[in-house]
Amino acid sequence: MQTPTQPPHILRMRCTLCGKTYAPEEHAYVCPDHGNEGILDVEYDYEMIRQSISPRLLANNKMCNQWRYRAILPVLPDTPAPPLSVGWTPLYNASRLGRTMGLSSLWVKDDSRQPTGSLKDRASALAVMKAREAGASVITTASTGNAAAALAGMCAADGMPCVIFVPQTAPRAKVAQLLAYGAHVFLVEGSYDDAFELCLEAAAEFGWYNRNTGFNPYMAEGKKTVAYEICEQLDWQCPDRVFVGVGDGCIISALHKGFFDMLRLGWINKLPKLMGVQSTGSDFMYQAWKAQADPVTFPPIKANTLADSISAGLPRDRRKAMNSVSQTDGAFLRVSDDAILKAIPELAQTTGVFAEPAGATPLAGLHAAMADGLIETNEKVVLLVTGSGLKDVDATIRTCSTEATVIPPSLAAIKSSMPNI
Repeated sequence: MQTPTQPPHILRMRCTLCGKTYAPEEHAYVCPDHGNEGILDVEYDYEMIRQSISPRLLANNKMCNQWRYRAILPVLPDTPAPPLSVGWTPLYNASRLGRTMGLSSLWVKDDSRQPTGSLKDRASALAVMKAREAGASVITTASTGNAAAALAGMCAADGMPCVIFVPQTAPRAKVAQLLAYGAHVFLVEGSYDDAFELCLEAAAEFGWYNRNTGFNPYMAEGKKTVAYEICEQLDWQCPDRVFVGVGDGCIISALHKGFFDMLRLGWINKLPKLMGVQSTGSDFMYQAWKAQADPVTFPPIKANTLADSISAGLPRDRRKAMNSVSQTDGAFLRVSDDAILKAIPELAQTTGVFAEPAGATPLAGLHAAMADGLIETNEKVVLLVTGSGLKDVDATIRTCSTEATVIPPSLAAIKSSMPNI
């Protein structure tokens, strides 16, 4: 009997540009009719999935990681997961922050608590598993930092070599993670988009498994587990809106996919409005959305933002990102880098969650949405924090209003310098 190469609950892969469908094992990454732009979407047999997973069964599942949802993920039953514990991050009731904003129900999903400090661990863990299924011996990715760190960490835990391409401007803390995990790191003299293209060429040349976001169709499938967790942690009450920072567009499209899965399975009765937040210095999706333009043909921009994790001049998952907003009656918002920086200490001081700039961007976007009158005060709102503030401490130091006080080791010095607490 031939060993299956794909799980039976995957029906087909559908091109997001032309709608053409393929068998799961027919093409590894993209629709051949559109080159690297032909991103594929995984379509499932929901009737089959219903037989093995449900909210009732999950209530008795003691597995506190993303593999509790394995029956809705595109991996074979016997493929081992990397040993690091990924997923099941906390969802905090941010009541104090909510009160300051006039919201009755505000929640913070804290994915900075992942093993390598970002949501990207969800996708990278799945990438290592899919690479094993494909018989690959090396895995590669291009990244502004977080996806690279996530892949390097998962590969280190699993014993798989990896090759990383990041812009030379990537924050030092993220590069340090890569080196600590033993990845082979190329610092590319150029932008993230330059690193992405070089990674595509190298993967094709050397036969490496390519984890790139907006190219490998399975990356959104790993990231979508955050949507399952949000709803399960809210006792299957779907939020009204979810705010998330947007760069390449893969996280917001993954959220959409996760909520769509649950709607098809009958676990929730609506889709939340997805609110994609971008920096004014990297606002491709916002511009295309405002112009009601096709994001596939909309011209690229020159991205320049301190929120490196959402810096993308040409978002790779732009078609699915646009669909995620339009099909949920959501919106794209743009905020200044200054607003993003101010959101870091505000989030930390009102919720205890320390986010990198991209992770604090949803809060800046919430302020913008409130100012524009887009939100009712009784809506249930979730902010998705995608990365730890330890990823980019320099950005935090730039924005904090206070500095540490240097004193001699005496009680008198404390009294003379005591702040009004």
